[in-house]
Amino acid sequence: METFESLVRAEFAPENTFLNTASNGLLPARTVTALHRAVRMRAQGLTLTPLYEDVEAARASFARLAGVPAGRVATGASVAEYGGLVAASLPAGAEVLTTEADFASLVNPFHMRGDLKVRAVAPELLVESVRPETALVAVSAVQSADGRIADLARLREAALAHGARTYVDASQSAGWLPLDASAHDFVASVGFKWLLGPHGAVFFTVPEDFGGLTPLLAGWVAGELPWESCYGPVAELARSARRFDISPGLFSYAGLRASLELIEELGAEAVHAHDLALADRFRAGLARLGRDPLPSPGSAVVSVPGLGALQARLAEQGIQVSDRAGSLRASFHLYNTEADVDRLLEALADAGADG
Repeated sequence: METFESLVRAEFAPENTFLNTASNGLLPARTVTALHRAVRMRAQGLTLTPLYEDVEAARASFARLAGVPAGRVATGASVAEYGGLVAASLPAGAEVLTTEADFASLVNPFHMRGDLKVRAVAPELLVESVRPETALVAVSAVQSADGRIADLARLREAALAHGARTYVDASQSAGWLPLDASAHDFVASVGFKWLLGPHGAVFFTVPEDFGGLTPLLAGWVAGELPWESCYGPVAELARSARRFDISPGLFSYAGLRASLELIEELGAEAVHAHDLALADRFRAGLARLGRDPLPSPGSAVVSVPGLGALQARLAEQGIQVSDRAGSLRASFHLYNTEADVDRLLEALADAGADG
């Protein structure tokens, strides 16, 4: 019987110490194989029907991870395009509550409207800042810059109490942190980070009644019968969230299908436990170095203030991390080991990070 470790080792053989999944995840071997298959099909002039089947398989796989029916999941290419749809659904003057310095792809569409009241507060004040005039709360489940986890359960309670909708960006959480998309009106997630897929694929969940969204980006794939919707206005939009689909990047979804299958095989709970154990090992090591990371309890993302400038030097040593706003950001995923954590800690000690 294959174990968590044996499954992972069969899929990954990084040539460096890669602790940067918060930027982009590594591709499993099966995903690389799937991409090669897709490219060969195009190069050889074969039917692309199997690639469209990959889109549907990936949609169903994400739906299982997100805890919603596949009919509530749309597929696209970027979080910002779906944020634009949510922004377009709001009346002029509506208040949108966000957190300060949240990721641009989430918050920028609401600023671009020009006639919405966008209010940003510190993350720790988000729940108590929901008020009767709040129409929508938009927040990342996990903050990109420092790994802080939003209290989504309390946020949803506050939003319901005031009649506000919730829009969650799960790009930094889907794949390692258990997700219940059914608890929110809208959830978006890229596929190239913790879900380990290629760039160019995004999932977006909507309520059963579509949450008042208008499919402004709808093309032929958004039709109930796509291949009969190629010319002129679409006669009938899909009766599911597929009405919000964007014409798919077939290669991306061919690879992502394979990546999601691996995550499901490993089990979301097992991935979560593995990732968090490594992050906590790093936090403990930082304490021994006399360094305090930015508070992000329970997160697989750890940011250390004042050490961002070490990113280039660490890269030269074969250790991949990020420099975010002057902080060194390390992120731990299923292919990482305790040895990876210890190597980073040793490099920080050698660089004088304990001084």
